[in-house]
Amino acid sequence: MGIDINITRAEESDLPAIVEIYNSTVASRMVTADLEPVTVESRLPWFHNRDWKTRPIWVARSRETIIGWLSFQPYYGRPAYHATAEFSIYISEKSRGTGIGSIMLDRAVSSSGELGIKTLLGFVFGHNGPSLKLLNKFGFEQWGLLPGVCEMDGAERDIVIMGRKV
Repeated sequence: MGIDINITRAEESDLPAIVEIYNSTVASRMVTADLEPVTVESRLPWFHNRDWKTRPIWVARSRETIIGWLSFQPYYGRPAYHATAEFSIYISEKSRGTGIGSIMLDRAVSSSGELGIKTLLGFVFGHNGPSLKLLNKFGFEQWGLLPGVCEMDGAERDIVIMGRKV
């Protein structure tokens, strides 16, 4: 690939870059159900209210620039679901399609055991072909379909639940 990537735990000082990358996806209506950009301040609770040992946020850097991030979230708030995690990957506009998503997803899969995760879930819009293709490449399968549960700009959108035992 030729790009030197360093993946580390996110720090609060990384939050402006995380939010900038996230907000770059809002207008496309392909990646997030947020309809307006978010602020760093609005993301502080999301950043701080987590178990960093089992549900971290990672950033991918090329040189010193954050070019992507990955977060793990609890799947459901009940204790019996502790070994299942939802994950999200966001890549900067300039780095999309360069393999950064594959590097980050490979790291998520290979690190799941040390995080206490046995099942990974991704919730993806049905019209987001690139993300569905990436997950399929890593052995994720469609475990569920929520037809028309999201409405954006007057259009109903499906959510595909992609899962994999790790």
